[in-house]
Amino acid sequence: MDIRELAHHLGLSIGTVSRALNDRKDVSPETRKRVIEAARIHGYIPNQSGRTLRSGRTGTIGFMLTLEHDSAIHGDPFFMALLEGVQNGLSEHDLDLAVLLARKGEDALTFLRRHVSRGTVDGWVLSGTQYEDSRIPFLLDRDIPFIALGRTEAARDYAWIDLDFEGVVADAMGLLTSAGHRRIGLVAPPAMINISHVVVERYRTAVERAGIAFDPALVHHGDTDESDGEATASELMALRDRPTALLLMGETAPVGAYRALRRLGLEPGRDVAVIGLRDNPACRALSPDLTCFSLELGDLGLALAQGLVATLPGHRGAGKPLVQQLWRMKLRLGQSHLAPVGISQAALHATLDGD
Repeated sequence: MDIRELAHHLGLSIGTVSRALNDRKDVSPETRKRVIEAARIHGYIPNQSGRTLRSGRTGTIGFMLTLEHDSAIHGDPFFMALLEGVQNGLSEHDLDLAVLLARKGEDALTFLRRHVSRGTVDGWVLSGTQYEDSRIPFLLDRDIPFIALGRTEAARDYAWIDLDFEGVVADAMGLLTSAGHRRIGLVAPPAMINISHVVVERYRTAVERAGIAFDPALVHHGDTDESDGEATASELMALRDRPTALLLMGETAPVGAYRALRRLGLEPGRDVAVIGLRDNPACRALSPDLTCFSLELGDLGLALAQGLVATLPGHRGAGKPLVQQLWRMKLRLGQSHLAPVGISQAALHATLDGD
């Protein structure tokens, strides 16, 4: 049954039926209830293509993912839980979520420009923000609604929510430096990613505040996945002045780091202190229990959805500021950070110098 047949069946005009189905205020509650009930009984489904042509809106929000840094290809469940929260938030406004995946190596702006030209979605959630991210000015210049999961160096005003990496590094480094560690290896994301700059800057601040000279040899930029964690831990332990502690800013990097340390005859939490980024399923089986940080991904996704909706036409209040929020992560103490500095240093030299 199309809308003409539905209107004829009800003895109403097509316009009245359309306004009732779209919850317009100029239709009485009784008529609206009657139209909706008839549509349900007769299986009427609005033609979304026609509605899109008339309104210029799709009722869909796009979440842009890139294989390089955001996907689950390394067993990272982060985005699956996050997307559930985003969809729940959008559903409250009768909006759908479409995950749009850029091919590995594809230019992010080219990908975004293609979908904008097609009118694929009404607004965007951007992830994997880079230090210099051309997607931000592209969307701002065209007044296209969006929110970013992450910050950039851009001075322009836009909606964003980012994990509080400043707090994460400060808490982790505070634990390690107060325990006496002076050689702390850092595994950071690729240098083009904005959070890498945040993490390294706060790491440098923390070591200098503790009276320790910053050593770039202790800082590694990589994919921060399991294989990168393993390779980097091995490289850092091969240094002449080896670290006694590791801070791993990657979802699954601790899994690889544990494996590398044990291959070298070292025990995490006994010979080398280890702190990871997040309490995720891939790291929960580690022994000793990983000291890391936790957050509610569903709540974060919901906040992203609410922040994005506030940028859509008809939703943003006059003079109301765009959401710009650091999302706090809570320190979860395990046993992996407890390696005593003196024992750790002695074990490192005795074990590795004898190889």
